[in-house]
Amino acid sequence: MRTVIAGGHGQIALHLERLLAARGHTPVGLIRNPAQSDDLRAAGAEPVVRDLESSTVEEVAAVLAGADAAVFAAGAGPGSGAGRKETVDRAAAVLFADAAELAGVRRFVVVSSMGADREPAPGTDPVFAGYLRAKAAADADIAARKGLDWTILRPGALTDAPATGRVRLAAGTGRGSVPRADVAAVLAALLDNPSTSGLTLELIGGEVPVEEAVAAAAGSS
Repeated sequence: MRTVIAGGHGQIALHLERLLAARGHTPVGLIRNPAQSDDLRAAGAEPVVRDLESSTVEEVAAVLAGADAAVFAAGAGPGSGAGRKETVDRAAAVLFADAAELAGVRRFVVVSSMGADREPAPGTDPVFAGYLRAKAAADADIAARKGLDWTILRPGALTDAPATGRVRLAAGTGRGSVPRADVAAVLAALLDNPSTSGLTLELIGGEVPVEEAVAAAAGSS
């Protein structure tokens, strides 16, 4: 399976690339900075320099041509202002979805955020509120598409703890945290289970093995 990952140098993406490569798949990571290429190669991924904030749909579709799946794992990141939440977390996700449709890549998995399903509470930091609104708008755009077999994953608070291999995955989980490595494991399992298409799922740490959690989520749809 050839999987193109937007935000290919992000921590979740690097974990995912290692998992996919270990399973004999071909991960392709989109990066903005050519200096990150060696990190992707070390993870077993093919690096492609493509900035989603400045590329056209056609340029991104050319990278996606022939792929089996696409994963949007990009984000403006901490320290960025509200403007880049809009240009990356919303606009780049929409452009990546447009490119996937143009390239004929139906399987499309999104890393969103818990809390994107509601208006931020009063008093929320304005930049974080902008991030949640951008994620919400991107999710809504993608969920309305008929040309994609999409799954939207909304993790709780991300940590750098080692993978546990056990999670809670459901339409609603309640608040909680989850290691980035476990998020990547869930993404890999989602890619392997097309029956999760059309689902928006929350993810936190839990007691259910990843593969079982994904299978249960697929069976509940």
